[in-house]
Amino acid sequence: MALLEVIGLRTEIRLKRSVVHALDGIDLSVDAGETLGIVGESGCGKTMTAMSIMQLLPNGGNVVGGEIRLDGRDLLSLSAQEMDSVRGNDIGMIFQDPTTSLNPTMTIGRQISESVRIHRGASKKEAHERAVEALSLVGMPSPAQRALVYPHELSGGMRQRAMIAMALANEPKLLIADEPTTALDVTIQKQILELIDNLKQQLGMAVILVTHDLGVIAGRADKIAVMYAGKVVETTSTRALFANPRHPYTEALFQSLPERSAESGDRLYSIPGLPPDLTKPPTGCRFAARCRYAVDDCRTNEPPLAGTDEQHRFACFLPVGAPVYRTEAEPVAAPTADAVVTERIRESRDRTQAETLLRIEGLVKDYPVTAGLVLRRKVGAVSAVADVSLSVHQGETVGLVGESGCGKTTVGKLIVGLEKPTGGSLLFQGRDLAQAPRTERRRLRRDVQLMFQDSYAAMNPRMLVRSVMREPLDIHRVDSPAERDRRIREIFDLVGLPLSALERYPHEFSGGQRQRVGLARALALRPKLIVADEPVSALDVSIQSQVLNLMRDLQSELGLSYLFISHDLSVIRYLSDRIGVMYLGKLVEIGPAESVYSNPVHHYTRGLLDTIPVADPAVEAAKSSQGIAGELPSAIDPPSGCRFRTRCPAAQEICAQVEPKLTAYGPDNHLAACHLPLRPAAAASEEVQPALV
Repeated sequence: MALLEVIGLRTEIRLKRSVVHALDGIDLSVDAGETLGIVGESGCGKTMTAMSIMQLLPNGGNVVGGEIRLDGRDLLSLSAQEMDSVRGNDIGMIFQDPTTSLNPTMTIGRQISESVRIHRGASKKEAHERAVEALSLVGMPSPAQRALVYPHELSGGMRQRAMIAMALANEPKLLIADEPTTALDVTIQKQILELIDNLKQQLGMAVILVTHDLGVIAGRADKIAVMYAGKVVETTSTRALFANPRHPYTEALFQSLPERSAESGDRLYSIPGLPPDLTKPPTGCRFAARCRYAVDDCRTNEPPLAGTDEQHRFACFLPVGAPVYRTEAEPVAAPTADAVVTERIRESRDRTQAETLLRIEGLVKDYPVTAGLVLRRKVGAVSAVADVSLSVHQGETVGLVGESGCGKTTVGKLIVGLEKPTGGSLLFQGRDLAQAPRTERRRLRRDVQLMFQDSYAAMNPRMLVRSVMREPLDIHRVDSPAERDRRIREIFDLVGLPLSALERYPHEFSGGQRQRVGLARALALRPKLIVADEPVSALDVSIQSQVLNLMRDLQSELGLSYLFISHDLSVIRYLSDRIGVMYLGKLVEIGPAESVYSNPVHHYTRGLLDTIPVADPAVEAAKSSQGIAGELPSAIDPPSGCRFRTRCPAAQEICAQVEPKLTAYGPDNHLAACHLPLRPAAAASEEVQPALV
């Protein structure tokens, strides 16, 4: 018998004027020591399924049908007090955002020990010892000291470890992880996922892993349930699903992955439309309105969750037979990987021969560290950006990648003028953005705009989107009021938003729509360069593909240049002509996107690539578990010589004594700064001048 059985689960959320049918007949099971992955777009019911199992539903939420059995015990028949004894004891949960889930007024150790005292009846001393033990179990450095600190004193990865320690303190039978790595770098993500895997084996737990990241699912889950609009539309083993998805929705999710299109050179597939409104669920198949294969029968009759055998079930009248894009046209042979790489490098070379739009030379940004409440003495400096040089050409996309804290976003802020550089120069069309007279600097700033990571936080929630869009035009006194309105309408048409959206507030949009508004606002002043700071990091793969395709289309149509900042190398590879890799304020490698991705030189770049979750179970199984070891060093006191040496598997004495210079590795201006590179330098290579990067 399965440890957890969910049978015909139905959950509703009662609003003032309607009822959301959040879950409609969910069937799931997971055995002890097994990982079940639940995947799908936002709003499909993944988190609602987890919250229904935990009985932590929002106001108005109720389970109205079905069964939830844990080790044979019916959870829905338990009283509130009895369910309190199950949560945190038999079932542990890792929430998506540890910052909001941890109590900021309590130390980490006290929060963990509180659960132990409630469920185990332990003394204060015993509970604290168990908290330290749990922190040690999840690999927290110096667990006894970390137990005494508050959540804000920990990094994002450490906060997530603390959240896992809290969930595991009472050794639960079932662990539910709801998007546990969404906001984390790929290096920290790998550490957290491997930690959950190791703890599952060590404690014999069952795990439910909720995520929209197919790469995460590929390497961690034993079986998968694909959800759409409150229903399970396909379920089978992980290997069977990735080898042969049968439901068109599953197939579409795979084809929306940037790595699939980057390998083939094709445009990203984008699922049209949006999931249905679950206050009025459609009749028939709920995916029919967005399905490219749908017929009349799909829109009138609901397909059952069935299949050729019990091991692979899917709810579709017209199942697809293989994970490839099918059309009525004759199939065209896909280009070989080598041909795609060669063509992408050639296109990149063409763009780098265009006019140089932005040239950064020796850019430095230090933030002072002060002490004292009154005198505020300077006691040190944070080296956020240290002697970075690169260029962006007309019509080119340069991707900037690296872990949080490496300086990517700081470079972006310096370019758009949100921060002032400590040293170096920012030349835009030959004029220094930092040193130009104020009037000229203001004019130049119109040509350089920022696309924020969190588009909702970047907008005034009390302003209509029309006012949000008009604000930059009004500030710069662009044209007449009537002309400004006309320009706004044109831009909304470009980004695929209806004009009626101008009369709505930011909270009335979905995440993907808000990111389109953010892009539209960046385009309002008709810039030549857009600095895009993690613009798709929080989006589902389907919405992500829409935004990425839109950015490429607008680049072609308007001649835009992008500096695209991200920690996701798959996204960077798909969109970029060249990739720059940053580590602790330094540019350690830069070159054509395909060259950097397929044949990296620096050990840090190789580590990032090995850490990326790939939507292929075979590839994930073959990966080394090492990844990039250790934590990012402090930028207040960075390591001498090569800053990566403290985490580099190949580091030697020279790495601590001499700082490596950017050197050419190949004919395509592929540069890296490493004493012990993964491949030899180009013949007759010379030290590269910053202006040529």
